[in-house]
Amino acid sequence: MFNKSLFRHAGLPVVAAGMLLLAGCASMETGKPEDIVAKRAQAFWNARAVGQADKAYALTLPSYRNGRPLEQVQRSFGNAFAIKGVTVVNVTCEVEKCTARTRLDVNPALAGIKVGTIATHFDEIWLLEDGQWWRHQDL
Repeated sequence: MFNKSLFRHAGLPVVAAGMLLLAGCASMETGKPEDIVAKRAQAFWNARAVGQADKAYALTLPSYRNGRPLEQVQRSFGNAFAIKGVTVVNVTCEVEKCTARTRLDVNPALAGIKVGTIATHFDEIWLLEDGQWWRHQDL
């Protein structure tokens, strides 16, 4: 015969752990890696475009965030150009690595010179870590 009080107290941590596990799974995106990375890359650059360093920072690898505090990253944003548009052109993936090709439309800040909007394309790396895709940033 088991003690109901013991079961009730032992069951509470199990239920709480189960709820945390489900909440964690719900926060992980599902779908094709290419679609997930495209969405996250777009979110990263949208945040950069409007100066939301904290939102962009949250999409970088946890190991990068452990080595660089947000304040340091905010200082590196700079104001050499104003981002006018961002488009993730395509994403190609391997098992745990994706490359996102992004088009960035910018207005450079050149003293006394108006050059208009310049478009540039670049590739950035996204890595799968602990079930989530993160933007790789050199330390």
